[in-house]
Amino acid sequence: MELGAICPIADGTAFLRQGEPGTLVYLILQGLVKITARAENGEQVLLAVRVRGDLVGEMAVLGRGTRSADVTACGAVNVLAIHGNAFLGYLQRKPVAGFAVSGALSDRLQWANQRRLDFAGFGADVCLARILLSLAARHGYGTAQGRDIGVPLTRAELGGLIGIKEPTVRKAMRTLSDLGLILRAQRRVVIKDLPELARFAELIPLNR
Repeated sequence: MELGAICPIADGTAFLRQGEPGTLVYLILQGLVKITARAENGEQVLLAVRVRGDLVGEMAVLGRGTRSADVTACGAVNVLAIHGNAFLGYLQRKPVAGFAVSGALSDRLQWANQRRLDFAGFGADVCLARILLSLAARHGYGTAQGRDIGVPLTRAELGGLIGIKEPTVRKAMRTLSDLGLILRAQRRVVIKDLPELARFAELIPLNR
């Protein structure tokens, strides 16, 4: 923790802003954040979510540029705020840390590329099923009703992840709900039957 200072972030606070200079890197110690960016038409698009152990803001520091997206706390979040120069110096002194950061960036690129493949040539309901399964695998947890995907998202935010509009997401959600595959309430989605949703998504069935 000698690299920086622990900072609490209140729910809904955007602590990184698109277009601002990149002077700090944040290590998420607790909680979950959303990464969003403004498209050319002015719409706010959800790009990813990050959780405990993830870095945010490192790209602008590594590239000595400006922020490419907003980062907003979902619920109470604690972060370690690290000055950019201290972060770069640490990577120079600790090659293992540099390899870890490079590996994390590679994993993110691989995830983004896989999403493009997952959604190519499929209808909205299949694309939605696939992103719900992906979120549940990365962030989800078990409940009495099934597996919560672990991330509170609006329909518009889900649409941003798969490149479809909110009305289309609403229709696809209704399809999955009518089939008894998911439950939705107050921005949360619970997958009632993982293997059946995987089959609907034309993926290899998942184990419970």
